Amino acid sequence: MPKRILSGTVTSDANEQTVTVSVERRFKHPVMQKTIRKSKKYRAHDEKNAFKVGDAVRIIECAPKSKTKRWEVLEA
Repeated sequence: MPKRILSGTVTSDANEQTVTVSVERRFKHPVMQKTIRKSKKYRAHDEKNAFKVGDAVRIIECAPKSKTKRWEVLEA
C-alpha cells in the first residue's frame, strides 16, 4: 500500500526535531453544495531542524517515531 503524502504549512517548530504541520482540505458539502475548508494538524519528524514557522512543506507517512509522530517531512 502506498504511503500518503500531504502538503501543508508549518505552524510550530518549538520542539527538537519536530514540526507541527497544518494541512487544509477543501470539499463540497453534500447537501448545501457549499465549499468547506477543514484543517488538521500533524506532528512530523524534522531530522535537521531545517523548517521554520510559515514554511510550506510536504509530509509522508512513516513508522511511528514517538507517541504522536507518524509522519516525516519530505521536502519544502
